[in-house]
This record gives sequence, structure tokens and C-alpha cells, in this order.
Amino acid sequence: MRENDMLEKEDIFSKVLRAGRRTYFFDVRATKADDYYITITESKKFTEEDGSYHFKKHKIYLYKEDFVAFKEILDEMTEFVVSQKGEEVISERHQKDFKKEVYSEAIADNPSTDSFTNIDFDDI
Repeated sequence: MRENDMLEKEDIFSKVLRAGRRTYFFDVRATKADDYYITITESKKFTEEDGSYHFKKHKIYLYKEDFVAFKEILDEMTEFVVSQKGEEVISERHQKDFKKEVYSEAIADNPSTDSFTNIDFDDI
């Protein structure tokens, strides 16, 4: 590979957000014309029963001409969610100490939502 090709793939500026099983990578990259754009990559770790694991990645490319509209919509959406549901995470599945087995057992023991008893997972 030519040296110029290697430079085109180099990140200009990067930030990482680790969020449980997900990691978000924010990277500024350069086009062939030496203009900048942003890539946002979500990487999610999946662990198999045998202990092995793999990652699934999703990437979006955000170009300068879309920055203002993208930011406006993202701001509007995040403000809507926070105003409607607050900043507290509601789903116990997203808590750091959430145990999949406990949640699955609770669902298996009581599959009907009509007779579901409100369980405080902190007591388990």
C-alpha cells in the first residue's frame, strides 16, 4: 500500500465513550480532497456460552454539510426523551449489576404480564 493511502485512513481526532457492553468511537477522518468528516462507530460485545466473544459494529458517516441539521435533530430528540422520561435509566437490563439469569427466571416463572408482580431487583 502506498504511503499516501495509509495517511488517508489515519484518524485526525478521536474520542471513545465506553458504555457497558457498548463502545462508541467518534473519529474525524480526511477525505481524498483533505476535507474532514466524522465517523461514529458503535461496537457491541457479545459473549457466547463457551466464553468466546465477538463484536458487532455499526458505523455512520457524517459529512460537514449535514452537521447543523444532524445536531439540531439529535438535540431535539435527546431533549424530548429527557423531558418525557427523565435522565434515570428505567430498564433494569441496563443496570451494571443486572443478572440476565434472574430476569429470565422471573419471566419464565410468570409469563403473563396481567399477573406480573412489581419486583425490586435491588432486593435479589
